[in-house]
Amino acid sequence: MSATSPSLSSDTIVLHGGNFRHDPATSATTVPIYQTTSFDFPDTATAIKIVNFEQLAYTYSRVVNPTVNAFEERLAALEGGAAALGLASGQAAVAIAVLTLVEAGDNIVSSPDLYGGTVHFFRERLKQFGIEARFVDPADPENFRRATDARTRLYFGESLPNPKLSVFPIAEVAALGRPLGIPLIIDNTAAPLAIAPFDHGAAITVYSATKYIGGHGTTIGGAIVDSGTFPWADFPERQPLLLRPDPGYGNRTYLELSASFGPVAYLTRARAALLRDLGPSLAPQNAFLLLQGLETLPLRLQRHFDNAAKVADYLAHHPKVARVVYPGLQTGLDRARADAYLKYGYGGLVGFEPVGGEAAAFAFIDRLKLFYHLANIGDARSLAIHPASTTHAQLDAQQLAAAGITPAFVRLSIGLEDPNDIIADIAQALEGGDASKGAG
Repeated sequence: MSATSPSLSSDTIVLHGGNFRHDPATSATTVPIYQTTSFDFPDTATAIKIVNFEQLAYTYSRVVNPTVNAFEERLAALEGGAAALGLASGQAAVAIAVLTLVEAGDNIVSSPDLYGGTVHFFRERLKQFGIEARFVDPADPENFRRATDARTRLYFGESLPNPKLSVFPIAEVAALGRPLGIPLIIDNTAAPLAIAPFDHGAAITVYSATKYIGGHGTTIGGAIVDSGTFPWADFPERQPLLLRPDPGYGNRTYLELSASFGPVAYLTRARAALLRDLGPSLAPQNAFLLLQGLETLPLRLQRHFDNAAKVADYLAHHPKVARVVYPGLQTGLDRARADAYLKYGYGGLVGFEPVGGEAAAFAFIDRLKLFYHLANIGDARSLAIHPASTTHAQLDAQQLAAAGITPAFVRLSIGLEDPNDIIADIAQALEGGDASKGAG
């Protein structure tokens, strides 16, 4: 079965996507955990071919591993991409995705509506490499073009920004960049399956697989998926790193290295240069757990989204709630984009501000009994966090405002529990119930 077979539905691909059917040694139908550092070469001639990308085979688990490869193939099939790269975390995925295309003197243009760690990485860490991050308001996609110059290498955005929850205009920004040779990279962590970035022109997607893909709060992991559709060869001046000979591989370009493997020059450089040199590898055990998560993703996603809709409706009618942030309650252009891009519903995240400001937000979180108070999303359990003091604490006041975060803002990741129990916990916390912790 092809890893990119278009004939199967996503409900089937999560179980069968990729080339793994059963273990060739034992016929086991569950992907084995290949817990090994290295793989035995059959002879010296073959070893030389493999190391020089003249033949595909397993070499060293930092770069390639059969369990990780099974996860990569299934995710690529689900996304409709040419290939994927598993990584140690979502943050590693963002870093490798960007660094694959940029070097000192280059710049990227990004939405500011991002996870706080991504904003900090773009502002502070990229600066250490001599790379500039330019932030523009995605409400007007033309802002990306206005911020572009000859050294702009990529555009970046989150499909469903966490926690602002205003859907990114993928098609509009992708259409602006492609004629210029500028790919759009979309972080689709908050909306796997629900938003299909490649259908709207994105070139690359990244994931924190820790979240909805894993789904149970057990596993750290990340991934990059290459659509295989971006015309890198048409833009040698715009994308020099893919078209420049690499002395580490016989002075061949990454287009040449990947020529016999498919349209995956970008992902080849991500793996053969960035992953090889920096080493944020996805562990085989983690890849195995992420495969288990993928198998139930469509079922869980629908429940997350249905429960979130009920919570948002409850909060919108509560007298102690000043504001609710949820795509299904938005109006105007934000609502139009949510309707155009989202499937299954309007997402599994709900933000709100209680009446009474920051003190009321802290009190609400401390009174919760069912919800867990932790910095994650997409868990089977319901979660609550105060972003300004935790997940986005690295941002200054101006950056927080740009991300839609106020001192009173509370983010809820709605889990798979009975929605009546979820709402009951929210109700008692808003009403000032017993602050002692219960099951959570």
